[in-house]
This record gives sequence, structure tokens and C-alpha cells, in this order.
Amino acid sequence: MAKPPVPTDRRLGDLRLVWERVLRYPRHLVAALLALCTTTAATLGIPSGFKRVIDHGFGPGSSGTVASSFHYLLMIVAVLAVATAIRFYFVSWLGERVVADIRGEVQSHLLALTPRFFEENRPSEIASRMTSDTALIETVVGSTVSVALRNTFTGIGGMIYLFTLSPKLAGMLILGIPLVILPVTIFGRRIRNLSRTTQDRVADVGAQVTQTLGAMKIVQAFGQEAREAARFQTTVENTFATAKRRIALRALMTAIMIGLIFGSITLVVWEGASDVAAGHLSGGSMFAFVITGGIVAGAFGALTEVYGDLLRGAGAASRLAELLREMPEITRPAAPMPLPVPVTGALTFDEVVFHYPTRRDVAALNGLTLAVRPGETVAVVGPSGAGKSTLFQLAERFYDPEGGRVLLDGVDLREADPAAIRAQIAMVPQDTVIFGASARDNLRYGHWQASDDELWAAAEAANAADFLRALPQGLDTNLGEGGARLSGGQRQRITIARALLRDAPILLLDEATSALDAESERLVQQALERLMENRTTLVIAHRLATVRAAERIIVMDAGRIVEEGSHATLIGRGGLYARLASLQFSEAA
Repeated sequence: MAKPPVPTDRRLGDLRLVWERVLRYPRHLVAALLALCTTTAATLGIPSGFKRVIDHGFGPGSSGTVASSFHYLLMIVAVLAVATAIRFYFVSWLGERVVADIRGEVQSHLLALTPRFFEENRPSEIASRMTSDTALIETVVGSTVSVALRNTFTGIGGMIYLFTLSPKLAGMLILGIPLVILPVTIFGRRIRNLSRTTQDRVADVGAQVTQTLGAMKIVQAFGQEAREAARFQTTVENTFATAKRRIALRALMTAIMIGLIFGSITLVVWEGASDVAAGHLSGGSMFAFVITGGIVAGAFGALTEVYGDLLRGAGAASRLAELLREMPEITRPAAPMPLPVPVTGALTFDEVVFHYPTRRDVAALNGLTLAVRPGETVAVVGPSGAGKSTLFQLAERFYDPEGGRVLLDGVDLREADPAAIRAQIAMVPQDTVIFGASARDNLRYGHWQASDDELWAAAEAANAADFLRALPQGLDTNLGEGGARLSGGQRQRITIARALLRDAPILLLDEATSALDAESERLVQQALERLMENRTTLVIAHRLATVRAAERIIVMDAGRIVEEGSHATLIGRGGLYARLASLQFSEAA
């Protein structure tokens, strides 16, 4: 991904992505803040209670005062317990809700991006952002921000109370605050950058795990277990090394902060003890000052820890914000041109020139012109890299041509709504795509509102009904990831049934090259023949039967059409098609 530069001086500004979504739930936010203020007030009320006990409860006839003072303390404890529970509920609710919203928004945005984005970025790395990065944000919203606010309020409220107890001692504490802020400023930026780098390394770990486990049969078949384990260990060690640098910086910052904070408090308490000895300060006030000073010190000390967590959350938020900033290259025109009703299926490529973004030096299509008549079946043949699959990519408007036009029933695809274009096309890819869901949902992908009768009719036409009925739960059987519970031929027939349910006027068929047994081959071929009936069909052919059945064959090479005609005519010419046919179709012939 061409990542936009993230200014390092933005620091916590990257959490704006999170804050904007928190503001969508003002009632929960207000409830959490009120509970937070209540817990802060209750916490600071405890030193005041002890001051009252010490100053008025240690003397003759003070038993009533002692009792009322401790009643006051117990009341504070009860308020603190209830308010803490309320705060925890609403803060945790906000954390879970915000993460759910962000995941939903990112996924919806990803679904609108063009295939180019996913060619340039690893899906496994994107998945890591959706899991580990959002988990960090959940921690930030559901815990870290609450801790930060609680300690901020406690620190500020505590300082105010300290001034009421002894302005001189409180002023001495204030003078030490710049010493506390300075390390945060110095270390904070470096910790943030290392936090982001750590998240990138974690994404590398996830990507490698996904890649290796997804190809486990190949790994074991070639005896590469030890190499993959070593490669993974290297990635893990790189992640650990980055995390270790971040931890070392945070540890150093924390040590400096704690030393400065508690060192300052020790000096202030020394001065306060002198004031008590001189009679300028009561013992209860000094006791309350020490306790409150400890609470304030703990609050500011916790803020240094929390700041590091906030920086990690900011790094995670910036990575997710990058995904949301990606803009789709193929968008709906402001005033899309409507397609004719009904669409007849005339598909035209007019002097089309196209380069893939990742291969700018090679033209995938170079001045190609092709007109497919409504209802015509055209077989496309050519060597690997000739540009056959690119025809499908442009017909579906996954890309726009750099030169020339692609037209559907005379309408330039760039002027039409991409969703309207794709609604007129059924695609059967070479690599069958089966989702880890039920057979029913896999079939309904072609037409989500299809009834059971329609599903079974499509399955019958695709020669898939028999094996679907034999599944343990019929259509409700989960097919496993990638259709692991099906054979190759069964997976192909599922995709054909899906295309039949689509019932679109145009069919783009990229025949599978995988070898099947004779019976499966016959069933698949029969299903394909039914699928192609009465449709404009553009087929990348690998079977002799498909080539012979086509009304026209075009032969592509280097992004151009180099031959065109029937099977017999092209064989007779002895050109590229004849050479390809002798290699590719010899066994089938």
C-alpha cells in the first residue's frame, strides 16, 4: 500500500478516529464521566476524613466525633464502590461498541475498494489490523482512557485540595511539575514511533502464520517444516527486538518519572514536618497532605504508564485510519447512464489498452478490439500472460482501460454504475471459490433471495443435486474452509450452480485446468453446456469440447488478437492455435 506519511508530531492526534466514534454515544459517555468524577471526589474525600479524625477525634470526650468521622469514611467507601462499578460498565461498553463500529466501517470500506488495492497489499496484514489493532483500541477506550481521565481528575482535584491545606507546600509541588512533564515530551515521540513499528511487526507474524498454515500440505510434502519454523522464529525475534526497544524506553521514562515525583514529595514532606513542629500546621492537615500528596503522585505516575499505552493505541488507530483513507478507484458516476432494459448482452472492446498497476512495463491489452454479439459463445485461447483474464477484469469493471472503451449494449462502462454492470454478469472463475459456510449460503451467493426450490433447480442443472442431498445436513451442511469437504469436481459444480442462480445475460467462464476423473469431467461439461445456453458467453477455454462448441475462437498473444475463426479453420492454418491445441487438447482429442 502506498501509505500516506503520518506526521510524527501528531502523536495522540491519531486517536481522533476513536474519539469521533465515542461521541456517537453521548448518554453513555456522560454516564461514564459522571461516575468518573464521583469516584475522583470519593477518593479525595478519604484524606479529608482522616484529617477530621486526627484533629478532632484524639482527645477527652471525643468518642462521638470519632464515630461520626468513621461513619463519614464508610459512606465515602460505599459511594466509591458503587461509582466504580458504574464507571467500569459504561467505559467497557463504550470500548466494545467503538471497536465494533470501527471493524464494521473498515470492513465496509474494504469491500468498496478495487482489486488493485488487494493486489498491492497482503490480506493477512489487513486482517491483522482488523484484529490486533482494534484489540489495542478496545483496551484504550475500555481501560486506558478511563485510567488517564481518572488520574488526571484525581491529580488536579488533589492539587486543589493540597492548596487548601498548605499553599506553601502545594506551591513547592507545583514547581516540580515541569520536571515531570519534560521526560514525557522527550520520550513520548520515540515510544509512539516504536509502538507503530511493533504493530507492523505483529502484522508480519500474523501474515506469515496465515500463509504457512494455508499451504500446510505443500510445506509438509516438500519437507520444509524446519525452514518454515526457522523463518517464523526470525520474524518473531524481529518483533520481540522492536518491542524490547519500546519497553526499555518506557522503563527508563517510568524510572525517571517515579524518581522525580516521589523525590519531590519527600522534600515537601520534610518541609511540612518542620511546619508541624513549629505549630504552623496541624497534625491532621499534615497527615491529609501526605496521603493526598501520595494520591497525586500515584496519579501522575500512572499517567506516565498510561501515556505509553495511549501512544500504542494512537499507532493502531493511525494504521486503521490509513485503510479508511484509501479511496476506491472505480466509483459510481454522479449521473450514471442507465443500461438498456432488458440487457441483450452485446459486449464490445474497442481499441482497448491496459497495464496492470503492478506491471507498468508490460501491456496486458494493447489496442485490442473484440465485439461479442448477444447470445454468442466466444472461446478465448492463448498462452499464459496473453491477456485473457484481463478481458474479464475489464468487463466486470474491476479496472478501467487506459485507452479505448469497453461497452455493454452500447453503453461505455465508465459511464455506468458498476453495481448495475455486475448485476448483468455471472462469473465462474478458474479457481473455485467456496466460502466456509453452508452449502445453502454458497449457492445463494448467486441470488441471495432464492427459494429452496430455486436452489435445488440450479443444483439439478449443475449436476450437483445428488451429492448435496447426500451431505449430512443437506444444504445446511458446512462445506469447510475453501470447500475442504468437497472434491474438485463438486466444487466446480457448486460454482456453476451459483452462476445459474445469477441468471445473468452475460457469462464469463474461466474453465478450471485441474484434472478430473472421467465421470466428474462429464458431469461438469454437461453443467457448463446448460449454463451457456441463451447467454452471451466469453470463455477462457481449456477443454476441447468447449472449444469445438464455441461459435467463434479468438487467439490472443501479448495483449492482441492474433487469430480468429473456428476450431477446424484455425487448425488448418497451422499457427499459434494449432500449436496450442496440439499441446493442450491432444489428450482430450
